[in-house]
Amino acid sequence: MAGTESAPRPHSATAAYRADVTRILAGAGFPATAIEALLAFDQDHFQYLRRVRKGDVPRALVEEMAVGIEVSQFHALSAILRLRSGFGRAAPQEPTVGLLAEELCLDPSRASRIAADLVERGLVARGVSQQDGRRSILIPTEAGIALMQTFLAAKWQRMVHIFDGWSGDEIETFARLFARYNEGVQRSYPAEDAPGQGG
Repeated sequence: MAGTESAPRPHSATAAYRADVTRILAGAGFPATAIEALLAFDQDHFQYLRRVRKGDVPRALVEEMAVGIEVSQFHALSAILRLRSGFGRAAPQEPTVGLLAEELCLDPSRASRIAADLVERGLVARGVSQQDGRRSILIPTEAGIALMQTFLAAKWQRMVHIFDGWSGDEIETFARLFARYNEGVQRSYPAEDAPGQGG
């Protein structure tokens, strides 16, 4: 009856797809309840990844902050700060346009244009490498660092809302299981030249 049924899940799996996945998982020894859970997770995970690819989170926060920069410029500033701190890598590195392009999976010419935009906006300055005086590096300015701090504060305010109503045990369990899932993904889909995996 209309109005009594729950709305269909986005990216609803077809019967044939469900049957194929069920056969694969059942053959691997997964019980029926786990198979249903994984099929539901597959759909939710698709929506999550879609939002990540579209950049919904940074775009919403950048618009909320009203700082007048494009999402691509914010991503570049964030990448420069990650490189300098060594986040996700074996050690801190001096951000160059080449490393910026690698971090953002961009063509070097595109990365160079974005870096130039950040310099023009006063969020990044060009400097000289301490390791190689012939090499130009990208250095976040006080304004760039302040912008990132504002973004992180806004992000964690959103996180407060996302996890509102969760118990401490639920949050700890979610974090632990998500880390375990992420480790499994990394083993199953090893990245070439993954950050933190060497030079």
